[in-house]
Amino acid sequence: QVQLVESGGGLAQAGESLKLSCAASGRTLSTNAMGWFRQAPGKEREFVAAINWSGRLTNVADSVEGRFTISRDNVKSTVYLQMNSLQPEDAAVYYCAGQRGTAIRTSTGDMDFWGKGTQVTVSS
Repeated sequence: QVQLVESGGGLAQAGESLKLSCAASGRTLSTNAMGWFRQAPGKEREFVAAINWSGRLTNVADSVEGRFTISRDNVKSTVYLQMNSLQPEDAAVYYCAGQRGTAIRTSTGDMDFWGKGTQVTVSS
């Protein structure tokens, strides 16, 4: 069974950047579509970005379009989320998730396995 471990979260000032990593252990992720989701206090978990198995196709939420980029390194079984121009509304716990299929999915209900999350705090 695959385990996902997120890292790279922390405190950033508005306008700064952070890069999140999601490392898999247990087995390779090279055939799995992957995604990032986030959950702020009192809000539902929401889609942020997704990437297909090869990394050639990506999808990002409108709220982060042009600022966040998802990528992957299948040799390292790691997925990344580069977050630029961070804003206070980006503060949340960020979760890495994967699914057994190869195509992009953006719904939390479509994901089959999850990491425990990493906290991102953005000060104004």
